[in-house]
Amino acid sequence: MCGICGVLETSSIPDAELVQQMMGALSHRGPDGSGYYRDERVALGHTRLAIVDTGHGVQPMSNEDGQVWVTFNGEIFNHVELRAQLSNRGHEFRTHCDTEVIVHAWEEWGPAAFDRFNGQWAFALWDRRTSQLVLCRDRYGVRPLYYTRAGGRLLFGSEMKALFVDPQVTREFDPVGLDETFTFWSPVAPRTPFSGISQVPPGSYLSVRDGTGELVRYWGPEFPVRGQEDPDDLDRHAAGVRERLIAATKLRFERSDVPVGAYVSGGLDSAVTASIISSFAGVQLDTFSLRFSDPEFDEGGYQERLIPSLGTNHHTVMVTDRDIADIFPDVVWHAEHPLLRTAPAPMFLLSRLVRESGYKVVVTGEGADEVLAGYDVFRETKVRYFQGRNPDSARRARAVELLYPWMARSPNLAPAFSRGFFGRNLDLADPVMSHRPRWDTTSALKAMLTDAASVSGDAANDLAQQMPDASSTWDPLARAQWLEMSTLLPGYILASQGDRMLMANSIEGRFPYLDADVGAYANAMPARHKILGLDEKHLLKRAFSDVVPAEVLHRPKQPYRAPDASSFFAGGAPDWLMDVTSEAAIGKAGVFRAPMVARLLEKVRRLQGTPLSNTDNMRLVAVLSVQLLQQLIIEGGHRPGPPPTPMAIFDHILNPGRS
Repeated sequence: MCGICGVLETSSIPDAELVQQMMGALSHRGPDGSGYYRDERVALGHTRLAIVDTGHGVQPMSNEDGQVWVTFNGEIFNHVELRAQLSNRGHEFRTHCDTEVIVHAWEEWGPAAFDRFNGQWAFALWDRRTSQLVLCRDRYGVRPLYYTRAGGRLLFGSEMKALFVDPQVTREFDPVGLDETFTFWSPVAPRTPFSGISQVPPGSYLSVRDGTGELVRYWGPEFPVRGQEDPDDLDRHAAGVRERLIAATKLRFERSDVPVGAYVSGGLDSAVTASIISSFAGVQLDTFSLRFSDPEFDEGGYQERLIPSLGTNHHTVMVTDRDIADIFPDVVWHAEHPLLRTAPAPMFLLSRLVRESGYKVVVTGEGADEVLAGYDVFRETKVRYFQGRNPDSARRARAVELLYPWMARSPNLAPAFSRGFFGRNLDLADPVMSHRPRWDTTSALKAMLTDAASVSGDAANDLAQQMPDASSTWDPLARAQWLEMSTLLPGYILASQGDRMLMANSIEGRFPYLDADVGAYANAMPARHKILGLDEKHLLKRAFSDVVPAEVLHRPKQPYRAPDASSFFAGGAPDWLMDVTSEAAIGKAGVFRAPMVARLLEKVRRLQGTPLSNTDNMRLVAVLSVQLLQQLIIEGGHRPGPPPTPMAIFDHILNPGRS
């Protein structure tokens, strides 16, 4: 894991000082070293977190003759196999790191190489032979990559703060990016929350040549025509999931030259990956968990049942409401996106625990819910389609009462409300019907926006137009999975709650459920095997029933959550809160209507943060995070550290003969 950045100039020599300042903004992503490459057109910067071939993986890195250069963030887990193929084709390697495989794979296969990679990556590749810059991102969007144009140059980086180092880059919110955030929880790539800043979409690359850029999609989630799925029975499919997930987990644990730990939440997904390492990798494992002082959010009881079966060295961090409030400005600074929940904050504290324990890498369970259909939105989809086939049936309408048994304030405590809420918009021809209830709820936040921050149009309908043509032939569950993989997964789960909170403390996360082979196998299976009745992730439970304790295997589904409004008001508001929510601060940002913010704050203060509705919790966190972004990024109040001293300099301007 690393930080990457760079500049492509159209009419002047790249500024080495600018690139080094960009590297400084990314120093938290790579504290183990840094370097840059520069020629007449491009400068590539790199800050390194040394994981593989720690002694020789200096970047930027080139091929044998210095004509192809790369700065790389991530891991190509099948680099050993690819290296063997490339060596057989005559390529010579100087290191054992996966970075060098990228430049030789590009030489051999061009863009077709990306389909061969199994891993998580974002890289910038500069081909001097054709003056082509390629910015590439992995299939699911595990690793971030942003870019913008300013002052006749293209700038790119792992985080947007690296782009904002250039004073010519505009610092302002993008109303469309905010509109998408207040619909989907995050903008949909290539959109971001900031005007003029784009991101390379997952499964895509940006090719820039002669000043012209082209976004190319090399991969996207694919599902079979409904009724033409792989016909294997449940046991065969469970065995297939088991085989591939064991291989994917072992690959991510074993291909590292530094120790690897694992997150354990108390839920099924991380229990499976930790159990695989303990049972099949044959090593002593260190595990890391979150605990909450508020019992509504704490999963410690399940963790305590699981850890003895794993036999691991276990570490926990106890999180209080005040902990969340105190670190929230740092969390927003690293997330760079408006947040609707405080859930990233405890993840920040968990990654800090990992770092303090001497680790750089953890295996986690993210991606299981998307790939194997674990979210409640998928169960909702099944119930709502069941109801939609006969909307006048009272018996079918009552099926929604089977949802959300874990929620303390479940909508099913008011059955009539629940039936009415989930019974809206039951248009079976609507390609995004599965997500309408969630998106409609989130969109209530837009009532607080100023006219300047509001946009016309419908983000949900716009996204529906972007769905693949073939999606009309998919099972409804497959369409719902595609939507989840295109919105919440890359934009929030893997970004604000994932990469940013991990890399804030220089920790690499590895995600076996997002392995290319695991995903392809799962996508080919029929929906009824993923959700059997209303039993989510049925295949995963069946596949690992022998290694996961029964009380964890069959526990009610409980999504990871953290205290929201109560974090900021139950024990008294933190000092920074009044500063960012003053009438002057609200007016300067221009996003929210000041009177509505004042009424919301008064309500939350009066109730001490609890009990609040789901919508009011989201409203408060949205206001606080946007106002912090205004202060810390747009106004530049939170400055990055000084540029690192490059340990590797490949400068063709200062040293024309050096490569």
